Amino acid sequence: MKVEVFGSGCPRCKQTEKVMKMAVEELGLNAVVEKVTDMMVIMEKGIVSTPAVAIDGEIVLSGKIPSLEEAKRLLNKRL
Repeated sequence: MKVEVFGSGCPRCKQTEKVMKMAVEELGLNAVVEKVTDMMVIMEKGIVSTPAVAIDGEIVLSGKIPSLEEAKRLLNKRL
């Protein structure tokens, strides 16, 4: 599983990355969490509001920081 966190590196984006990593760890998933800061890539994905999260290439969250429980739900839906 590949989890991508899109954002410029602002505190909200860093918090989203932290929450997604915690969720992956707590669920014991074999997943890679990557931070994507390249604005061209973000625009190509059609993301207009960051932070955003993609799981296996599908945008599942945009414009907010997920709670730990929400992050776990998003990940469990993709299992």
